[in-house]
Amino acid sequence: MAGGKIKKETKRATGGNHFQGGIPFYKSKGQHILKNPLLVDAIVQKAGIKSTDTVLEIGPGTGNLTKKLLESGKFVVAVEVDQRMVLELQRRFQGTPHHNRLKVIQGDVLKCDLPYFDICVANIPYQISSPLIFKLLDHKPAFRCAIIMFQREFAMRLIAQPGDTLYCRLSVNTQLLSRVSHLLKVGKNNFRPPPKVDSSVVRIEPRKPLPLSPDKLKEWDGMLRICFSRKNKTLGAIFKQKKILALLERNYKTLQVLQQSQVNSEKMNLSSLGDSFEDLNLDTDDGRDDDDEMDVEGSDTESMADAGEKDLGFKDKVLGVLKQYDYENKRSSKLTQNEFIHLLSVFNQAHIHFT
Repeated sequence: MAGGKIKKETKRATGGNHFQGGIPFYKSKGQHILKNPLLVDAIVQKAGIKSTDTVLEIGPGTGNLTKKLLESGKFVVAVEVDQRMVLELQRRFQGTPHHNRLKVIQGDVLKCDLPYFDICVANIPYQISSPLIFKLLDHKPAFRCAIIMFQREFAMRLIAQPGDTLYCRLSVNTQLLSRVSHLLKVGKNNFRPPPKVDSSVVRIEPRKPLPLSPDKLKEWDGMLRICFSRKNKTLGAIFKQKKILALLERNYKTLQVLQQSQVNSEKMNLSSLGDSFEDLNLDTDDGRDDDDEMDVEGSDTESMADAGEKDLGFKDKVLGVLKQYDYENKRSSKLTQNEFIHLLSVFNQAHIHFT
């Protein structure tokens, strides 16, 4: 199961489609059904489900994991986008003792409203990994924990620590909102059809309370987007770029004429804290010189040169904060969560804001 050698599967005469009970599974839709009963048992055991729990399952497929969840918890809510799988689930459990303790919702889990649940256990399509995490963490009331199967590299990003190669904005945001731990490494031969990569099961527990005020989350993410735009460059090199300085100076001048309470009243949608699979390729050092510029959302390219010449004092103000608190020569790839929180705090004390 974990870390063993994987034998190559021979191509079947079905043209690449895999079947269970006459239902074809499609890799393009992220349909990889758990076929190893020992692994299913291990996931349920790691979840620590109580007999009084309502369990949310996402992407139940044909119900291999669903059956074990029904045996462990009080009630299961299964969200499935594929109508064929919904019908298979209903057929499988109709007339069984579990029938009245299973509710199947057909729809896209990212778009539908989730009901109350105590715990989430899921083998999800990997393409929805990031937005799903932050949708779950935004759910109220907060759940106890989530046990979710992810693509292994994505899972390693979630648990990465400062100095790790995979440490990124996703790592920091996820760990700000939750405690994340790695439970199991899962080889690709445990699925039908097998994915191209290995997987991992991760435990996510929402933090209560958050180490940062909820009304600061939007600004927090704005700062992290800048810091991790080139995570292996020094913060001094990143924050002296003209486009970033122009963006921050515009915020600075705007906040001079706005009440802080009005600025902070906007509710943060946690889904924006995640990285899409495209974003995950952006937080690596590309080897360019420190003086190179980057594009920042909201920058006014035409006025950039004028802004830089007009107010050199603001540049000194920003770099002065970094120098005063010993961040100028530090790199985002090595900063801890507490250091990022402190960095945001000292910027704010200097009236420098990121939204």
